[in-house]
Amino acid sequence: MTATVTIAVKRVRPGPADLPLPAYASASAAGMDLMADVTDPIQLVPHQRVLIPTGIAVALPVGFEAQVRPRSGLALRHGITLLNSPGTIDADYRGEIGVILVNLGTDPYEIKRGDRIAQLIIAPVSHAQWQVVAELEATARGASGFGHTGIEFKTKT
Repeated sequence: MTATVTIAVKRVRPGPADLPLPAYASASAAGMDLMADVTDPIQLVPHQRVLIPTGIAVALPVGFEAQVRPRSGLALRHGITLLNSPGTIDADYRGEIGVILVNLGTDPYEIKRGDRIAQLIIAPVSHAQWQVVAELEATARGASGFGHTGIEFKTKT
């Protein structure tokens, strides 16, 4: 069974609420689609990045974050992804959710009003408390395999 949390959401611009709020596409979906709240289409040329507004702001409960993640279809078909992926929305942020899209593809891509541009995941947050120790507990892997298990990583000095 999936846990449910209630989140306050505000439309940040006056006018018709023609864009639906983020919603789950299926009962088992982890993410909700974020839509582009743009007036005019935006042409995103290869290697260009742009901040796309979503038209909504949220009030997350303390103990939760929202993660903004790329959509796999946009990445596969057009090379469109997020620069800061996943983007994190903290529980105390009250501004509009924006999505930093980048075109890593070879062709321009047009973003229109209502296009699904990213996914929003709501997740619990844990805070860490550091404990300085002289040695870390040993494991079979140890310090090997940075980046890919079995390949040793060496820093340049």
